[in-house]
Amino acid sequence: MADVNKYFKKGTEVEISSNDEGFRGAWYMGTVIRPASRTSKDNKFLVEYKTLMADEVGKKRLRETLDVVQLRPPPPREPRRSFKFSEEVDAYFNDGWWEGVITEVHEGDRYSVFFRGTREQLEVGSSELRLHREWENGKWVPTLEGEEKVSIEDEMKPTKEKAEDKFHKGMLVEVNSDEDGFQGAWFAATIIEQLTDGKFLVEYQCLRNDDDTEFLKEETDILHMRPYPPDIPVVDSFNLHEEVDALYNDGWWVGVISKVLNGRRYKVYFRGTNEEMEYKHSDLRLHQDCIDGKWVMASQV
Repeated sequence: MADVNKYFKKGTEVEISSNDEGFRGAWYMGTVIRPASRTSKDNKFLVEYKTLMADEVGKKRLRETLDVVQLRPPPPREPRRSFKFSEEVDAYFNDGWWEGVITEVHEGDRYSVFFRGTREQLEVGSSELRLHREWENGKWVPTLEGEEKVSIEDEMKPTKEKAEDKFHKGMLVEVNSDEDGFQGAWFAATIIEQLTDGKFLVEYQCLRNDDDTEFLKEETDILHMRPYPPDIPVVDSFNLHEEVDALYNDGWWVGVISKVLNGRRYKVYFRGTNEEMEYKHSDLRLHQDCIDGKWVMASQV
């Protein structure tokens, strides 16, 4: 694993992911007060938030000791830009940046953004949005240069049509549900039929209907669907703090390796539920993110 202090030295500005209730799913600006000790194995950092306060009067900034997996550098600044339907963005809300999807483009540089984690939708201005990026192997994806490589023909095509054209009947996909108990997981399914208004009928590969007579079928949309992840080489082992998908209750849940055990077993920590569970090697896969239709490997410091 790379030297984490290379990215997070004392005084360095960072973005912080908190596990506290009400703050999960957002990134907050902060500063490294004390880096991790080179002689310690836990990679704990003392950080100070810029926008979260420790007292009610708002005079003392909140400080926390956090694991390295909860830190990342601030994303690169970008010129003022407009956004398109189905584009993944971060929206500034309640003093932090929350990941969401553009669901509607309004006049006056305003947009409706849907947040899968909270199942909420808000209308925000372009000044409160930024393109969603992932911190991958010491680099941000996509890069600023990569955004400019869009053909004129692609820009002229209706964005909603482009998003829907990615999916077709018989295609293997993964579906994310908003129902209680299924939030945060992706389930394999096959598209049975393309309906109107951007809807699709899918049949799950593992989930059954209530009377267990057949595989579950339901309607979904492109905001809750993505192509099935591509095959990647099977790794011999996973590393500490590596992002993975864990197979649980017939779905894949994103987590972080929190401890490497004997016998090719691991403990996996899930930020969304603040839970830790033990898994065998065969029930894990390297985490990938689908950004603008392209699959990228997960961040690993």
